[in-house]
Amino acid sequence: MSADFPAPMDNADVKSDYPRDAEKELNLESATTEPAIDAMSEVLLDIDPVMSRKMHLVNNTLDEVGWTRFHMKLSCLNGFGHGVDSLQVSLQGIIAGQAAFEFSPSYARSLTIALYTGMLLGALFWGSTADIIGRRFAFNVSLFVCSAFTIVAGAAPSWNSLAFFVAFAKYVPHNKQWLITWLAAWWGVGCMIDGFVAWGFMPNFSCPDRSVAPFIECTRASNMGWRYVFFTIGALIFVLSVLRVTIIRLKETSKFLLGQGRDAELVKHFQGLAARYNRPCSLTLAKLEACGTISTAHKKSRWSLGEFFLHVSSLFSSTKVTITSVLLILSWMMIDYLSRRIIQPIIFSEACAGLYAHNIEK
Repeated sequence: MSADFPAPMDNADVKSDYPRDAEKELNLESATTEPAIDAMSEVLLDIDPVMSRKMHLVNNTLDEVGWTRFHMKLSCLNGFGHGVDSLQVSLQGIIAGQAAFEFSPSYARSLTIALYTGMLLGALFWGSTADIIGRRFAFNVSLFVCSAFTIVAGAAPSWNSLAFFVAFAKYVPHNKQWLITWLAAWWGVGCMIDGFVAWGFMPNFSCPDRSVAPFIECTRASNMGWRYVFFTIGALIFVLSVLRVTIIRLKETSKFLLGQGRDAELVKHFQGLAARYNRPCSLTLAKLEACGTISTAHKKSRWSLGEFFLHVSSLFSSTKVTITSVLLILSWMMIDYLSRRIIQPIIFSEACAGLYAHNIEK
């Protein structure tokens, strides 16, 4: 069954510790002096107190509406997307060695460079564009783009074209926020799917390592295994893309609507969600408007240079946000470098070499 409601898992950026009575919900001064404010609330209060007040109202409404079937479908669809990231990263590590046997590139690690270049450009593009064109469009289109270039990469005629397509392939209620951590489990699911698909194709449709059989020529016809893996994974991602569009019809997220000043549309969405599942909803347009006007809303032109720098500067808008952004960037740099650049290629190369040696002995 489809649902025409916003995706609430993107909205719970601020913990709702404020009292729920109407007087304190509309009293900005009393709210900003409330002692029980978590770190994220303090950061948002420093950036835009009005946005903080409105987000607290939204978070209270999310808790009021509670967990529904809509949220369950949404969590699974978001998990699929996270799993696709894992699929793409581990896929490159699995097929790189076999593709190198066929194309004999001058620099075998260039595929890894292409992957992370695509990831960087994709993060910059979609991270900024999603705040301009809306999360719904980016949420749906990005997976279609990924599936298309993954399938095309399987038909790459050369190492350079393979690197090009690999690069382009990477181009809740508050009381249920623990599910955001649970979504990380989908990363392991993606790696597992990659491994099983590669296990089914590569041992049977791959040419041997030159160190094991140096006189056997590695041609496209004898080395179709890694291409079959690309085709299969690309088809799977395409199916997930279709499910994102057909299983649940998403509206824009509440945070995006707040930033755009579309309070009336936000209230309508929440009231529709509550009515559909017979849940209470006390959020009204009057409550949101009483909080004031958000100062960090978008510029007049969505595609202006100022709009772009507005989103980039928000990553360094205060000391706490700057420290958090830098630590996250450094953490992911080190994790990915060690696991994907050093450990994974060694594991797969040794495993494949051992398998080929065993087959030749037999």
